[in-house]
Amino acid sequence: MKCKFCFATFQDVKSTILPKGHLSKDDSLKVIDEIIKAGYSKITFAGGEPTLCPWIDELIIRAKNGGLTTMLVTNGARLSIEILNKLEDYLDWVTLSIDSINRETLIETGRMERNQPISENEYLKIANDILSKNIRLKLNTVVTSKNYNENLSKFVVKLKPERWKIMQVLPIKGQNDNLIDNFLIDGKQFQNYILINSSVAKVGIKIIPENNDEMTESYIMIDPAGRFFDNANGIHNYSQSILEVGIKKAFEEVNVKTEKFINRNGIYNWKK
Repeated sequence: MKCKFCFATFQDVKSTILPKGHLSKDDSLKVIDEIIKAGYSKITFAGGEPTLCPWIDELIIRAKNGGLTTMLVTNGARLSIEILNKLEDYLDWVTLSIDSINRETLIETGRMERNQPISENEYLKIANDILSKNIRLKLNTVVTSKNYNENLSKFVVKLKPERWKIMQVLPIKGQNDNLIDNFLIDGKQFQNYILINSSVAKVGIKIIPENNDEMTESYIMIDPAGRFFDNANGIHNYSQSILEVGIKKAFEEVNVKTEKFINRNGIYNWKK
């Protein structure tokens, strides 16, 4: 898709050290092995859109066989039942990225593939396919100036996720600064969205709100080149390559604050 507010385009990575846009399959698998050896317990495959990676299934299988809880964040456009059949024993969670079910909103934000947004019924089918494979479901929503007044709660109840992460659109220099001004919202507008959608809690769906401050320096992230990176100071800061210097040294080169990770509900029962 062509989400205009995306804060992980990695065009800077493609224009500098990684013209192809990603590591080779072998090096990607080596990064997974290093994560396993380092003792991490959970891994989330995100993007951009991770289902565009031709070997995403091999990465997920390697991670699961290494003892990691596995998660996939996807817009759902290419999450076929065939992929779910192949991964049902290896994929613990799927997070669907859904910002709206309003066609005009999706078109305006670029949340579409080949100029075609996903419909409400299509999203519901994708969710049902996920749940039919005993894969746990989460929802991610980015709140922008185009959707902060929308009430998505009735749809979310039908979707049946366990957790709904609602994020304030985040400006990141070098990632989305060319287009982001038209999508920014203030804290009051963000809280408005949380309020008008809060009824989902009554049916046991946990809302996880994350404003810009809560999203910053609270994630351990790895870029397409196999480097840790952080989002401190509104820009991506990259470590050296994990495969070249090792996980310990690479991680020392980025800023991640444990207390911020905990405060944004980063720890929960994620075991399948």
